[in-house]
Amino acid sequence: MSDSDNRDTRDAPEFRPRRETPIGTIVVGVLVLLAAAFFGWRWYQQQQQKPADPVPVAAAPNDAPAAPPPAAAPTGPQNPVDALAQPDPALPKLADSDARVTKALSELLGAKRVAEFLRPDGIVRRFVATVDNLPREHAPPSVWPVQPAGQRFITEGPQGGVQTIAANNAARYNGIVLLAESVDPAKAAAVYAKLYPLFQQAYEELGYPGRYFNDRLIAVIDHLLQAPEPKGPVQVRLVEVKGDVPSQRPWVRYEYVDQQLESLSAGQKILVRMGPENERKAKASLRGLRQQIATGEIAKKKQP
Repeated sequence: MSDSDNRDTRDAPEFRPRRETPIGTIVVGVLVLLAAAFFGWRWYQQQQQKPADPVPVAAAPNDAPAAPPPAAAPTGPQNPVDALAQPDPALPKLADSDARVTKALSELLGAKRVAEFLRPDGIVRRFVATVDNLPREHAPPSVWPVQPAGQRFITEGPQGGVQTIAANNAARYNGIVLLAESVDPAKAAAVYAKLYPLFQQAYEELGYPGRYFNDRLIAVIDHLLQAPEPKGPVQVRLVEVKGDVPSQRPWVRYEYVDQQLESLSAGQKILVRMGPENERKAKASLRGLRQQIATGEIAKKKQP
């Protein structure tokens, strides 16, 4: 449907995920928080469920060999963060963590930047919910951990027909893209290590008990990296909404003319909307982050 970074933000945040389907204030905002969060949790592993006993397989007809049982689902993290660092043992409760997280982000990014780009309430829950929403059809701005882009969506062409995303629309995202590029990955890793149990708790509260936020984060990064990179101007059109009350924010109703682009996830749509240069920069930052947090792959490379 319409561009997700311009949806009405007046409703109270609802963190639980929406329906899954086949990003750039959000993407870069995620990069900033991703950069401020990532490793540690050994005590979380020790509390996870033991794998269930395999289900017996019935014998196949005509004395044929029985089919092998399905492979058991992973019961532990595929990319454990405790392989990198240990969390802060004196973390506050998740509900009381905003001040602690804001302080850590301010030390990493600068207090002025944090105040300019980030929302101060429910930072961890907002970050986790947004990451989880990016591969879905909608990533509600009311949940974003970052402030939506201040300027309106800019198009070129005749009103009421097919238009193209204006070249200068990408400037809306330049500041936060530059901020993401300026983050020191090593320092960001140290911050994430100390804060990680908060992100894991928020992820489980979202409806994923026994699953691991770092694994979800890597899967989402892989999904975003698959976003297409259109070579020419991207065409959009304004969706008609019938009714007696005119829309006060008509620009929120643009959709991509190309149905392949329109069928993308919310996160991939935002990447495309950022413009080709910003999209490439965002993807480079995502690749660098993935390389740091994919500890399962790091462990494999160290094996003889």
